[in-house]
Amino acid sequence: MTRAPHVLVLGTVLGQGPGGVRRHNQELLPRAAALLRAEGGSLAVLEGSTPLAFDLPPEIERLQADIPARPVLRRAMVEGGLLREVLARRAADGQPFDLVHTAHQPAPRRLDVPLSLLIHDLRALELAHSPFSRRLFARGLIGRAATRAAVVSTVSEAMAERVAAQLGLALDEVRVVPNAADHHEPLPRRLAPDAPLLCVGHLEARKRPELLIRALASDTCLPAAVFAGAEKGGERARLEALAAELGVAARVRFLGAVDEDALQLLFATCAAVVCPSALEGFGIVPLEAQRAHAPLAISAIPAHLEVAGDGAPSFGDDPADCARAIHAALAQPNAELEAAARAAERYSWDDSAQRLVEAWRWALHP
Repeated sequence: MTRAPHVLVLGTVLGQGPGGVRRHNQELLPRAAALLRAEGGSLAVLEGSTPLAFDLPPEIERLQADIPARPVLRRAMVEGGLLREVLARRAADGQPFDLVHTAHQPAPRRLDVPLSLLIHDLRALELAHSPFSRRLFARGLIGRAATRAAVVSTVSEAMAERVAAQLGLALDEVRVVPNAADHHEPLPRRLAPDAPLLCVGHLEARKRPELLIRALASDTCLPAAVFAGAEKGGERARLEALAAELGVAARVRFLGAVDEDALQLLFATCAAVVCPSALEGFGIVPLEAQRAHAPLAISAIPAHLEVAGDGAPSFGDDPADCARAIHAALAQPNAELEAAARAAERYSWDDSAQRLVEAWRWALHP
């Protein structure tokens, strides 16, 4: 095959709200489609019962199938069969797909074309609060999908190492297709005397918003904090109760989900960005903070350290350590913030789209 491939992206869960998976697809699919089209290939997306949560250019074909995004078991029962029907119908019409790409589990089985699997993180295997039986089941499920796949990609070098180690793959065969943050231009910094700390992300256990609240309680000299992100599982009420119990309710504010314009304004006006997550596949919030010239304090997890580098103050699990790192971030000189912003430019969606298309090519011609 000398032309670029015809790729079908399995988009049955891409009707979800804001987050790293949605951003990754929203930015990469149009760029990848343009690269494929320039060399005789094409890109189509198979939508499920819930339509995509973002727009696509008309050059990307949108196919529909009655596949629910939730519950997972229901999706798994119908997705593979309906996908095989789509593939067979297109082959019979003389317009076959060369490859299926997916970034969710369970991955489809018994396909007549190669499978490209992108793994954003391994939370199902590594979250401490997940039952052992669930982690064991997930390991088998993801491991079998990775074995079936013609190519496995992930979003960071740190995740590539974890995927290779956890799933028994050769590290040099795991492709890295990172996130980026150049889909917007940061606003100029406008710092008020009462500027708050900013924590961006879903309110859920793995993001550890509780750690920042406890850090506020441990240090009355820290600025107030705002949390931008939708809640999961009633987490906001629990965190509000914790803040009240610790005596910091007046220093904590929850904004809920915010749109892109509001988020850029928050980056421009915050005292510092704090990223306390326990597990991430890629540090997209640290990257956005650095591009915005905002001071940054990060949890010392591999994905954060890879993206933010050694210049960002980091912290462990102790609230006092988190408070120390925040103070260090607040004291960073402008020259260091400018250097971090320049370093963040090494990530771009155009480069990542090229990497994704190269992974698809490799899947067909290893």
